[in-house]
Amino acid sequence: MCWRELIIALLKIPASHTDEKEKRFSGGRVTKMIVVVVAIFWLGLSVGQGKITIGRDAIFKKPVSKGSPNNLDYTEVEMIYDSLRQNFDGKLDAAKLMDGLKEGLAKSAGDPYTQYFNPKEAKEFNEQLTGSFTGIGAELSKDTTTNAIIVVSPISGFPADKAGLRPKDVIAEIDGKSAYDLSISDAVSKIRGEKGTTVKLRIIRDGKQDLTIEIVRDEITIPSVTSKTLDGNVGYIKIARFSEDTVELTRKAADKFKSDNVKGIVLDVRGDPGGLLDAAVSVSSLWLENKTVLTERRDGVVIRTYSSRGEPTLKNIPTIVLIDAGSASASEITAGALRDNNAAKLVGVKSFGKGSVQQIVRYNNDSFLKVTIARWYTPAGKNIDKEGISPDTEIKRSDEDYKSGNDPQLDFALTQLKK
Repeated sequence: MCWRELIIALLKIPASHTDEKEKRFSGGRVTKMIVVVVAIFWLGLSVGQGKITIGRDAIFKKPVSKGSPNNLDYTEVEMIYDSLRQNFDGKLDAAKLMDGLKEGLAKSAGDPYTQYFNPKEAKEFNEQLTGSFTGIGAELSKDTTTNAIIVVSPISGFPADKAGLRPKDVIAEIDGKSAYDLSISDAVSKIRGEKGTTVKLRIIRDGKQDLTIEIVRDEITIPSVTSKTLDGNVGYIKIARFSEDTVELTRKAADKFKSDNVKGIVLDVRGDPGGLLDAAVSVSSLWLENKTVLTERRDGVVIRTYSSRGEPTLKNIPTIVLIDAGSASASEITAGALRDNNAAKLVGVKSFGKGSVQQIVRYNNDSFLKVTIARWYTPAGKNIDKEGISPDTEIKRSDEDYKSGNDPQLDFALTQLKK
């Protein structure tokens, strides 16, 4: 048995299903605990590099990340722990030390979307993806330039939205404490809480406005898709997030609109922070027949092409997609695919700009690693990371519009489709 096999045997953390969803030690002498810590470091590094694929079988493969060392020197890590153990005035929690090491390893990649989630954080992440959790109803991200926590999108109709939170708002403080350098999962944990309690956020908007917003937490349970007929003959589909029920719900709406002979379709992905890539491909396929939806690339080389599949129920029905600064990831994939294939026009304001693909690597202790495995490109070959997708027709929605309930973007779309 080689040393790597010995380490994995000592870890006793078997891997389970890989799901693709725009995944401690004692100092001094070498002990079994140190070996376990080294193993976790090595395993985390290998997964992050693509050296290990966690699926039905764990296999070693050539590292994806070029130029990375085969092994790391943990001497200094052990030295730091020795110093902590010998000098720290307090109790060191072994579990927290281990989580900190794993979180730090993922964070060192320098990518805001590559994260380690301990079991508690993983549960919260899954709850948000399924649309059932207690909090304020807002998707968060991180600005890699400033290291600040930013709002991707407040979910329409829920506490964050009602309190006036907006896409691209920077969260400077949470309950009076600085949010600078917090991980996304740490920020989410601090903002979430019991129903009926209040969280106070200090917000910097557009680099100019300094606002304090108090938000009362509530239970957030929303369907991923809602639909209705507007103005008699225009079908309206609102996708709040791309989750496991999105394809079925959107397909049902499409079938009804097709049978009703609607004159046009409004697909509203404003404030949709994204979700499952596969759901974005399937939704796009309702308009596209045998067309490219997106390509995945590593180091500029295409490694996979996603094409439309199934019955294009809404093909050739005039369609307008509404986007805004809160439209991210899977929302941008769908919007980009429909426009590049001349199946729809885009109306609103520039989208968020998330052009990477993450894979979730799950472990049997209910933790997981979410790791960026590739960059995605629209059918026209554009990667929108940090740039976003610009609409064909730009129409802004002012603060006054939000307050009064006016929706000039939707009004414009309906006017165009009724011509």
